[in-house]
Amino acid sequence: MELDDAYANGAYIENAEAYPPRWAASAEDFRNSLHERARLDIPYGEGVRQRFDLFLPEGTPKGVFVFVHGGYWLAFDKSSWSHLARGAIAHGWAVAMPSYDLCPDVRIADITRQITAAVTRIAAEMDGPIALAGHSAGGHLVARMLDKALLPAEVGERIKTVIPISPLADLRPLLRTSMNQKFRMDSAAAIAESPVDMTDRYPAEVTVWVGGEERPAFLDQAIWLVEAWEADHVIAFGKHHFNVIDQLGDPESDLVALIVN
Repeated sequence: MELDDAYANGAYIENAEAYPPRWAASAEDFRNSLHERARLDIPYGEGVRQRFDLFLPEGTPKGVFVFVHGGYWLAFDKSSWSHLARGAIAHGWAVAMPSYDLCPDVRIADITRQITAAVTRIAAEMDGPIALAGHSAGGHLVARMLDKALLPAEVGERIKTVIPISPLADLRPLLRTSMNQKFRMDSAAAIAESPVDMTDRYPAEVTVWVGGEERPAFLDQAIWLVEAWEADHVIAFGKHHFNVIDQLGDPESDLVALIVN
């Protein structure tokens, strides 16, 4: 369809097919290295994918960082990203990573409700401030968590920072992609799920982070959210859609500093 190429990522990234197996291997190695500090498959709902992994630092956690994966609401689960917890854990933060059901088995609004349930369950498990970051579709989902109609106030008011990384902030362009055959969105659903149209939000600090080598559509999506929310904006020069998240695993990175400071 009209915008399929605009929202294609892998076709424009060299050796794109090598990234998913490398992510999965790095994630498994990291989980194994934590031993008893990796608590896996904690339920937050009834579905088999409604589980999160919790990675604990040494000592009492200073807070909890929740990372929500991407994949256009169509692919992946929590098991490919565990290594991205390394940065926040090194600063004494716990890190939680949920899976969620995928389209077309559910709709995007259902996934938003699942992440709401996940964050609520994680907040009940962990004390202290909450930081949220998500990549691509996950960027959409963490942005949605600031909608006051979703999380209860006692959870939403604990969120100190939200970092949508290469997010999908306005879902209306996706109506003109073949992916919408699986999303099954109409215009009303796209508007209802678009963070750019959220007005009653929890007052967390928001930084929209995007790679400088992203497809133009994703650079646009980032700008739209920055402008709609008057949010901070960081362009990670030289980074594309697949490696823009790498800094999460680096304790000394600027991205991790936003989470833990």
